Amino acid sequence: MLRTKVMAGVVAAASVLGLLATPAPANQYTPRQYYGTWHKHASYGYHYRYYYYKPSADYAGYRHHYVIYYPSRPKYYYYYNPYTKTYWGRCPVKTDGKGEYSMLAEKDRKGKLEDIAEEAFPKPGKLPKIPEATDDATLDLPPDDLPGGDNPPADKDK
Repeated sequence: MLRTKVMAGVVAAASVLGLLATPAPANQYTPRQYYGTWHKHASYGYHYRYYYYKPSADYAGYRHHYVIYYPSRPKYYYYYNPYTKTYWGRCPVKTDGKGEYSMLAEKDRKGKLEDIAEEAFPKPGKLPKIPEATDDATLDLPPDDLPGGDNPPADKDK
């Protein structure tokens, strides 16, 4: 009788330890991508927020890029890759619910925005894939909130 209880305890303990040793799968309930809140870079006068993403749905953790808003260039949000230290594209601040993005060609990606010619940005097109994506998931545009709670500027060119 005692031997049966001891064996049952050993089997139960081994089962629990086996479960604890099994690697946990990526949480399927975490978002694939999301944006953080705005921060102001005091020295340079621009605002930035983190763009967090998973290259694949089962990727554990997040990678990130930056979305930068320059008050001197109020029509666009610019995407910056901290791993390559280059700007890779932009999207309009005011989208009217349309997903549009201007992806820079590899040769036009630079570390300073002022080094990128305006003509290098193509006409806005469809949304790009999530950076480094292993599938066809596309980038979600940032929320409509501007730094300081301002509303997006009216587009006077239309």
